[in-house]
Amino acid sequence: MRKYAKFFVTPKGERAARGGHPWVFGEEVTKIEGEYANGDLVDVVTSKGKYLGTGFVNDHSKICVRIISTNTNDKFDEAFWERRLRYALDYRLTVMGERDFNCCRLIFGEADMFPGLTVDRYNDLLVTQTLSLGIEMRKQMLFELLIKILREMGQEIRGLYERNDVRIRLLEGMEEGKYWFATDLCPEPGAVTTEIVENGIEYTVDVENGQKTGFFLDQKYNRQAIAKIAKGKHVLDCFTHTGSFALNAAKGGAASVTAVDISAEAVQMAEHNAAINDCSDVMHGLQANVFDLLSDLFNKHSHEYDFIILDPPAFTKSKEATKNAIKGYREINMKGLKLVKDGGYLATCSCSHFMKEELFVKMLQDAAHDANVSLRQIEARQQSPDHPILWQVPETNYLKFYIFQVV
Repeated sequence: MRKYAKFFVTPKGERAARGGHPWVFGEEVTKIEGEYANGDLVDVVTSKGKYLGTGFVNDHSKICVRIISTNTNDKFDEAFWERRLRYALDYRLTVMGERDFNCCRLIFGEADMFPGLTVDRYNDLLVTQTLSLGIEMRKQMLFELLIKILREMGQEIRGLYERNDVRIRLLEGMEEGKYWFATDLCPEPGAVTTEIVENGIEYTVDVENGQKTGFFLDQKYNRQAIAKIAKGKHVLDCFTHTGSFALNAAKGGAASVTAVDISAEAVQMAEHNAAINDCSDVMHGLQANVFDLLSDLFNKHSHEYDFIILDPPAFTKSKEATKNAIKGYREINMKGLKLVKDGGYLATCSCSHFMKEELFVKMLQDAAHDANVSLRQIEARQQSPDHPILWQVPETNYLKFYIFQVV
């Protein structure tokens, strides 16, 4: 006899669970048997009571249950979670290699069967974001296990910083905040900044004040693709953030790089990163609204750049906002295509899951038509493999990245 409350689901919920999707929405639950508290483990069953999986329950969330296992033999003790953590770390070491294991995403939520949990590693610091109550209630055990396993692997970890300063936690019934994780394993974590090396380029990462967890790791190998074709080019890097695409272009031999961001702090950080990589003579920062800057250059019929990079933030974070987002993507891509020199290059991407691949491609076709140019595709890429894509969980597939020659 299983000890967990039973959540009976609709045929739609059953199909999703059998198809490997870990989310059960509140409207898919038809009946509940047994007692539970939010954050507990519960069983998900068919209308006839047949077992589908076990997951964390939270009445505060639209996602009522987040399934973590479909094996009735699993015991959700410390040994279970240690096996799962080791599996995730072994995967990263395999696909990223020893050098890039030093700076990568160690846990990618549902793709690693840790629903709502992100863990990024920046050299000697770990940064987490916890968006599910079930993980929140078990984080002391999980985070200490993670530090222990990494140290067993010979990795130096001086602290773990929690970036829980996101509104979605309120919707899950949790508080917002950012703070050091309290553990005897890391009694004096020290500074909230650390140094990382990615693609041979040094960065200072501020895990307390940087965007998301401090740095965008998912474009690691897309930045290498930029460096390959940047030699001798005059490059405009839009939405530069910490200057990562700009620096890869500079290191790739670009003649000049202009790194643009609306945030003064981002431009300052990008220029700092240029300085520590001896790229200040090639790369300079510019604080500006990218939409306004592209419009100004467009109105001046400027063609001073032969390589333009568009790496905007997610213009849409919901299905309902996608239509307006497409207009924004189309505008910046049309202007980028118009501005780049004949025979020049455009790199463009979207990091929104709701901007589906087919919508992004259609938008690019429309932008090229508006600009009266043709696109010669050089590369089509996605997120780096430390952000694995589970085919049965489409939400894990979010990054679209293209490089074109404009002809």
